[in-house]
Amino acid sequence: MLRKRLSTIVLTLTIMVLTLSACLNKAPQGSTQAENKQETELMKTIQNPELAKPQSIKSEDIYLAGGCFWGVEAYFKQIPQVIATEVGYANGESDDTNYETVAGTGHAEVLKLSYDANRIHLAELLAHYFRIIDPTLLNQQGNDRGTQYRTGIYTTDDYQTRVAQAALQLEAKKYDKALVVEVETLKNYIPAEDYHQDYLNKNPFGYCHINLNQVSDPLYPAYEKPSQNDLKKTLSPLEYDVTQNSGTERPFSSPFDQLDEAGIYVDITSGQPLFSSDDKYDAGCGWPSFTMPITTSVMSYSTDFTHGMVRVEVRSNDADSHLGHVFEDGPIDQGGTRFCINGASLRFIPKAEMAEQGYEAYLPYVVND
Repeated sequence: MLRKRLSTIVLTLTIMVLTLSACLNKAPQGSTQAENKQETELMKTIQNPELAKPQSIKSEDIYLAGGCFWGVEAYFKQIPQVIATEVGYANGESDDTNYETVAGTGHAEVLKLSYDANRIHLAELLAHYFRIIDPTLLNQQGNDRGTQYRTGIYTTDDYQTRVAQAALQLEAKKYDKALVVEVETLKNYIPAEDYHQDYLNKNPFGYCHINLNQVSDPLYPAYEKPSQNDLKKTLSPLEYDVTQNSGTERPFSSPFDQLDEAGIYVDITSGQPLFSSDDKYDAGCGWPSFTMPITTSVMSYSTDFTHGMVRVEVRSNDADSHLGHVFEDGPIDQGGTRFCINGASLRFIPKAEMAEQGYEAYLPYVVND
């Protein structure tokens, strides 16, 4: 109850001062232990579904075939932005099958993965998926053999198909032989028997062909922060003040505020990807605004008590650059959060140049041209 009340108080104060601030300074160094504890709790409310639900949950379903569905389900259940899981059979020749007959009906063992598309990109989930399968093996994963153990991504709309195809195309460049992962529209899905649901939770020593501990490993390499001397040489005075001193650029002064081009926005100090153009929108506040980060692990959050206000500051994880603040007045149908970001903290990489500049791995996050 205390956490919910804190969230309500923070939201009320934020709305009251929104017209007076958007992206100001960092919290004072003299914060008390109580403030630090409050900071820890508040920062979690932005991304941790166990502490606070977003204003709007956008539940989407994707169906993943990756061999025995016991392990696939156990892996993905660990991701906080996953809403629900169910194992079943899909893309066979009929609308009826079961565990005993699946080998003869052409269905694949699949995980029905329900996730909050306002909090995690499908591209990030598919990066996890390709981590736990061998996409070159036909009708087998781990010790299992048969058409029901093939690999496949079964989609429910055009957007999912485009993301899946982009992810598969990217993955293919890592191998010197053809991939055999199906990307097809979902058909003939049938839930599996009850005893298969959450199987490894019920049977913790049961068979699993997947390393479940991998879920906590970083999906992408970290980016190194240059030295202060190097930053002073390469950044403009404004860029340095914003990123290193938690300064704020004037509203409507950044060319990125009105930029409408496909690509990604990276930390100007380290190059770490932060936002996709797919999530950018015109909030009318004068600063570049986004509904969510490009991945769930690129931001850190802290409470900002400066200027008599209570706000949530946003910093990049790898370089600890001040970026701006996050508010709860964003588009409701996209989760309700508005990442209000200083353009001076960003560098834009056009989609056409992402591969050339070393950001090919993030192409599946930019599918809306």
